[in-house]
Amino acid sequence: MKHNRYANNEEHFRNLLRQKRKDRGLTQADLAATLGKPQSFVSKYEAGERLLSFVETIDVCRALGIDPATLLKDYLPHHDA
Repeated sequence: MKHNRYANNEEHFRNLLRQKRKDRGLTQADLAATLGKPQSFVSKYEAGERLLSFVETIDVCRALGIDPATLLKDYLPHHDA
């Protein structure tokens, strides 16, 4: 099995998105409805079964009511190079 050198970063990013959703009192189903997607869309990216594209990440930020720049700032202090 090939080692993913970005696995820790991806996990941190997923956890950050999950926490932002929970901080806003939203379920996966709530967020998915705002995005016009099935609940499984949110479940799969939060579980690491799929990666979000850049555009999808921007859409998730908008649905959460957060500035993508803020998400990036929150992510960067914990980024493993």
